[in-house]
Amino acid sequence: MCLSQHFWQFLVPGITLGCLYALIAIGYTLVYGVLQLINFAHSEVFMTGGFAGLFMVQALTNSGVVPHGAQSWLDMFLGLSCGAVFGGIVAFLLERVAYRPLRRRNAPRLIYLITAIGASLFLYNLAGKLFGRDKVNIPAMYTNGVVFTVFGAQVRVQQVIIICAAVGMMLLLDVVVNRTKLGSGIRAVAQDSRTASLMGVNINRVISQTFVIGGLLGGAAGFLFGAYLNVHYQMGFLPGIKGFAAAVLGGIGNIRGAMIGGLLLGIVESLSQSCMSSQWIDVVAFVVLILVLMFRPTGILGQRLGRAA
Repeated sequence: MCLSQHFWQFLVPGITLGCLYALIAIGYTLVYGVLQLINFAHSEVFMTGGFAGLFMVQALTNSGVVPHGAQSWLDMFLGLSCGAVFGGIVAFLLERVAYRPLRRRNAPRLIYLITAIGASLFLYNLAGKLFGRDKVNIPAMYTNGVVFTVFGAQVRVQQVIIICAAVGMMLLLDVVVNRTKLGSGIRAVAQDSRTASLMGVNINRVISQTFVIGGLLGGAAGFLFGAYLNVHYQMGFLPGIKGFAAAVLGGIGNIRGAMIGGLLLGIVESLSQSCMSSQWIDVVAFVVLILVLMFRPTGILGQRLGRAA
């Protein structure tokens, strides 16, 4: 298949997937910015959002009946909100239960990493025990028809919803971080937590708020991803790794870098389907990461959150 003839057919789903990777990557980059910690349990925050949204939509819809009009918008909004809220709750609990006691004891960074991996294993196995280990499709909330075409490439309702929702949340986050008092606190802690504390910033509260913000975005991404594909107790593993790769690609600790890294990763991964077997698609993300880091070790933007404004 010639890529030049089918470029737009691959670009549209690539942008869709890239928006989801970007939302996941932001969760990693926010936590790293304020704590210098890679929260590998963030993939299970993503998974929690998928299941929470699934159960909400199941409660709202009649089996086999696709809603229309206002009901479709209501189901989508409530599913997305439920996924985001439960993602935020799980992220908050992770910070309070798993990471805050380590900070109080000035634990080595390696202990944080081991704790994050342990929390991830615990959460996805708990989800498998509680919700089953089979893949589940979120009930259809709308008719996934073609909205418009771009140079012959069909853009469907689901893709428009994912892209618009993801871009809207990322723009809102950018405003919050750069234009609000909360954002000033986050950037201050990211730049120099000790000085921020002397200036009256409540470090623990800022860290909790940062986890919650990342969890809200991760949970929302989990619901959107589940609606795009399916929900599964291990659904966070591979997207979580790719989201982390996107964060590093854009510049770990930089919010706009995470957005760019996620979009780039999704687009490259989708375009690569035209010239290689699907078995090799997952390798592409890490090949791109290695190539970029060879020439720019700090990532594409390479700024820390405290200096990103």
